[in-house]
Amino acid sequence: MANDLIIAPDPSKPGLTRAVTATDQTGATVVLNVVEERPLTIWLNGSEIVTAMTIGDYPEYLALGFLANQGMLAADETVLAVDYDDDLETVVVRTDGQTSYEEKLKKKTRTSGCAVGTVFGDIMEGIAGVTLPDATVCASDLYALAHQINQMPSLYLDAGAIHGTVLCQGANPLVYMEDVGRHNAVDKIAGWMRATGATAADKTLYTTGRLTSEMVIKCAIMGIPVLASRSGFTAWGVELAGQVGLTLIGRMRGQRYQCVAGEHRLVRDVDL
Repeated sequence: MANDLIIAPDPSKPGLTRAVTATDQTGATVVLNVVEERPLTIWLNGSEIVTAMTIGDYPEYLALGFLANQGMLAADETVLAVDYDDDLETVVVRTDGQTSYEEKLKKKTRTSGCAVGTVFGDIMEGIAGVTLPDATVCASDLYALAHQINQMPSLYLDAGAIHGTVLCQGANPLVYMEDVGRHNAVDKIAGWMRATGATAADKTLYTTGRLTSEMVIKCAIMGIPVLASRSGFTAWGVELAGQVGLTLIGRMRGQRYQCVAGEHRLVRDVDL
């Protein structure tokens, strides 16, 4: 199934991992792969916005998605260019409008995201008017997705210390992104959706990480009505999901799961 994905993990891609020498519990020498971690500085026109720690793949999607999810890139704003410089480890997103985010940059919250997630300015106000589509999600599709995703080759299986996020439609995984921070993996998907014009109304976002407030906020801003994970929830994540009408499903193990918000979209079509 991984071959049918639009974007699938590629653990063999050069630069994503490095071989290191270790000793195991018996004292024997072993060689193992570990994930690389590097800085990426994101600029919007003439403003330096943030430096994120990332594995370095799909930097253009990461920059686009981050800016969109932070409310710094409007849906109707024209992106003229996205320029990545590998030597400088910098992405510059250029638009047709003037941008000034000094005040927003002063107001930022460090989140619980791995590799230090950051939420800027008035992003909470940005979800106040969000209305998510009245889609449905079938339990049978959730089971099929979890099984497929857990079987796919990935950096997580090859090296660990990584989070995965998958954009899905029905029982079909479409785009699978990984990164040291789950927020980065989500932003890469948001950037891909922005760049390709992909619709959100009929999609599910599946993540390997915990369902925090930041994950709920990003999913709502992206317009995706269903967020699912094999991990658990935070109380604020549950509260925000209820406020924006997001279907939030977690602790998926086998045919077990818990839906803590948006149950009206869930179709229990499997006889347990």
